[in-house]
This record gives sequence, C-alpha cells and structure tokens, in this order.
Amino acid sequence: MKAMFLTDLRKMELRDVPEPVIEKDDQVLIKIERVGVCGSDVHYYETGRIGSQVVEYPYLVGHECSATVIEAGSAVTRVRQGDQVAVEPAMPCHHCEQCRVGRENTCYNLGFLGTPGQADGCLCEYLVMPEECLFPLNGRISLDQAALCEPLSIGLYSAKQANLAENAEIAILGSGPIGLTVLASALAQGIKNVYMTDKINPRLEAARQIGAAWVGNPDSEDVVAGILEQRPLGLDAVFECAGEQETIDQALNLLKPGGKIILVGIPRIDRISFRIDLLRRREVTIINIRRQNNCVQPAIDLIASGKINIGHFITHRFPLEQSQEAFELVAGYRDGVIKAMIDFPL
Repeated sequence: MKAMFLTDLRKMELRDVPEPVIEKDDQVLIKIERVGVCGSDVHYYETGRIGSQVVEYPYLVGHECSATVIEAGSAVTRVRQGDQVAVEPAMPCHHCEQCRVGRENTCYNLGFLGTPGQADGCLCEYLVMPEECLFPLNGRISLDQAALCEPLSIGLYSAKQANLAENAEIAILGSGPIGLTVLASALAQGIKNVYMTDKINPRLEAARQIGAAWVGNPDSEDVVAGILEQRPLGLDAVFECAGEQETIDQALNLLKPGGKIILVGIPRIDRISFRIDLLRRREVTIINIRRQNNCVQPAIDLIASGKINIGHFITHRFPLEQSQEAFELVAGYRDGVIKAMIDFPL
C-alpha cells in the first residue's frame, strides 16, 4: 500500500509498505478515505516533536480520518464490510487507574494515531483499528464530515469542560479549525455572545458566518480593547485556541473576576507564563484540555441533526501524493486555509 512518511524536518516521502493485517478478533481493517491535516501534525512536520514526544524518522503521521470497512475480526459486531465510519484515534487500555475513573483521554497506556511512541498515523491507504474506535455513519453524515468529527469532538469536550451558564459571555482566541469547533459547540449549547479573534481574515469571516457576535484581527486592532469596549466588566470564559503566549496574555486580560481560561491550543514552546497578579486577584480558574473524552458519537449526532454545520471548514483538497503541499499550506497559514483535506482514491 502507499503511505506518506515524514523523513526529516519539512520533508515527506511516499513509500510502498506492506498492507496491515488483522491480528486480534476485535480488530477491523479499514480503507482510509479522508485525512484532515491538523495543527499537531504540522508541529511534528515543522519541529519533529511536541514536548517530550519526539519523532524518529521515518514516521507516519495523521489522526483525523474517515474510512470504509474492508474486513472485520471474528468478534466484531459493531461494523461490517462496506460500512463507512468515523475513526476515533485514541486507543485507551481500559485497565489503568485513569481509565477506571472515566478519564480515558489521560490513560497511562494510551495509544494515539500519529503520536511518537504510541501508534503510527493514518496517512496511508489501509489501517487496522480496534472495533471500539469505529463509529458507523449509517448514511447520516458524509465522509468529509466524518473526518472532521475528531476536531469537533475536541470542541464539544472543551465547551463541556468549561461548564458554561447559558447566559455566559465568552471569547475564543484563535479561529482555526479547533477554535471554530469550539464556537459551533458553544452556540449549540445556547451561548449567544461569542467574541472571536484570529490573524487570518477568512477564518474570521467563517466565524462570523457560523454565528460569532464579534470578530477582530490583532494585527490590525487592539482586540482586548475592542471586546472590553462592549463588555467592560470582562468575560465569563476565554478559550485559548492558538497556543501562543500572546493570546494567553489576552485571555487573562479579558476575564472578569471568577472567570475561566480554557487552554485548548498546543504551544510550540515548552513553557508558558501567566501574569500572577491578575490571575490571583481575579481568582481565575485554569482548565486544561487534553483532546476529548467520549464525544465522537455526540459529534456525529449533532452534525446529522443539523445543529452543527462544519462541512465548509474544508477549504483545500489534495491527493495523497501532494501531502507535503498540504502540510506546507497549513504550516504557512497560506491562502486563507482553514482545513486542508487529503483525499484517497476510490
């Protein structure tokens, strides 16, 4: 089968490798149909690491995908040959202390697609996954939408963890795919006043179309002043979705006493900081988001119901052979990119 490997920093190579085979009776062989290029994939592409997770070349990345079932193990009952599925990239052990208390997303023995030391990625024609990681579409949503269920599940989980009151006023700093899924999730929860920022104007326009009450570009205006002009007492919660020190500082400045900062973005640096006098005097709560937990099926259901529309997130498409062009596009934030999707042949 064909697979696209990272071979060095900002270098990718298409290789022929053996097709994977089912080894356990609860496993399923799937044909990959779509792969979304995620910011974390691009971190590995540009820097070769995220924190302590360091790439050893050659390495297969990618974790946002949809697929078609080719073959199912003898114990599989949830899916069958020909089913189209959304893929949950996380594979918890279900036995450790974290799993036993319902925190599969912080499982001590977690395997996650496209994560060094855990599992190879999905930027390949075929993949074997546990049955529990596959969610049948049953014709309710498309393969494109299914590939976006992984980032949408993060948005849903982030909004859930924030535990927002219906009249909460919030900001989302960073209007990339994750920021937009947080926006869609908050609106689906009934939140009405959402303030969005980004340095890419097409992303701000997407936020406006989805339902943001206000959008601003920090390269052309003081976004903190712009938001506080409308909400002088500050906001109830700010979702930091850019992974930048600049936006972390903005988030703290925007919060009212007792507010919450929800850290969703992945910084490229090892340490971030907070202005302790504001953090302490305002008694700000910090909530850190680690991927998601049991939100894939709710993501499918919300898309199918029409309460969330994310299909227009896809702004660019590439064949597998042009994966490096897709990664370069996303890495450079070029051409108003929101989500680059890699399509596999029929």
